[in-house]
Amino acid sequence: MAEVKEIKINKNKNDIYILGIETSCDDTCASVVRNGNDILSNVVSSQNEIHEKYGGVVPEIASRKHLEMIDIVIKEALLKAGIESSQISTVSVTNRPGLLGSLLVGAGAAKAFCYFKNIPLITVNHLKAHIYANVLANPGIKGRAISLIVSGGHSSLYIMDEEFNIKEIGHTVDDAVGEAYDKIARYLGLGYPGGPVIDKIAKNGNPQFVNFTRPMTQSGDYNFSFSGIKTALIYLTKKNPDMLKEENLADITASFQAAAVDVLVMKTIKAAREFKTDKILVSGGVAANSRLREQFEIAGRENKISVHIPPVFLCMDNAAMVAALGYQHYIKKEFSDLSADVFSRTDF
Repeated sequence: MAEVKEIKINKNKNDIYILGIETSCDDTCASVVRNGNDILSNVVSSQNEIHEKYGGVVPEIASRKHLEMIDIVIKEALLKAGIESSQISTVSVTNRPGLLGSLLVGAGAAKAFCYFKNIPLITVNHLKAHIYANVLANPGIKGRAISLIVSGGHSSLYIMDEEFNIKEIGHTVDDAVGEAYDKIARYLGLGYPGGPVIDKIAKNGNPQFVNFTRPMTQSGDYNFSFSGIKTALIYLTKKNPDMLKEENLADITASFQAAAVDVLVMKTIKAAREFKTDKILVSGGVAANSRLREQFEIAGRENKISVHIPPVFLCMDNAAMVAALGYQHYIKKEFSDLSADVFSRTDF
């Protein structure tokens, strides 16, 4: 695509409207955010019903659906925000990490918008945007913090400094926690995605019904492992088929969830202590889980650590967090070229 030689930048003191676009996985998202923290619209087109019969996201199907929906979602975001496309100051789009085909759709739409409106392009890291969702929800957050990202593809711990520089200190060595939820739900015949359905069923269960091992809590590092809990549940129920009766499902799912959440909370609190910070930021789709939120609230109170978790709609993939993070790049004039690529993996 031809490079725009003279980019129009909003230099006056009027409001700055940023169009955010997020297509890193299977949700087609667009949002308009004013001045970095005022969400005027936040549109999400979910593909859950499409991928449910496969028990997980099929990359080729996801990218094709993005192609069908991206223009519709962008137009709806502008309409709900009550502004014209000519008022957009910049487009902020996720370009890493994620499914390459999906990322290409969002990046292509962002580049086309910027090219025809002659405005700058901003590319952002999907994981950093998830972390920044906490700042969007709580603008007063400042200083050093431990950040936990939990989703279908990520279970990682980061240390963040006062300038929002982020360094990974731990990650899952096998399944991400959200992936483990999906696999357990598929095994139990509960549907997809697994996180919300297990969370709902487990609320009526006994979390001590099965005392699953809490993996890697004594490993001496900040890494996670969730494959073992999943395997233990499968082996246990195959050995004792009666456990799979409907009356036991709530107890089984509650026990699995308790083990997974305990590991996440214990290791995150440990990291906050050892890195001497009194602040924890939790983000990602699994941060919507009710038990995770409850247990972090309890642990934070007991350890005198402030725990921040965004509202549920900002935990899931969304473009508001992408636009809000893009605002920080905009005011620093940190723009991307229209030839900017997309990447399946990431670093900070």
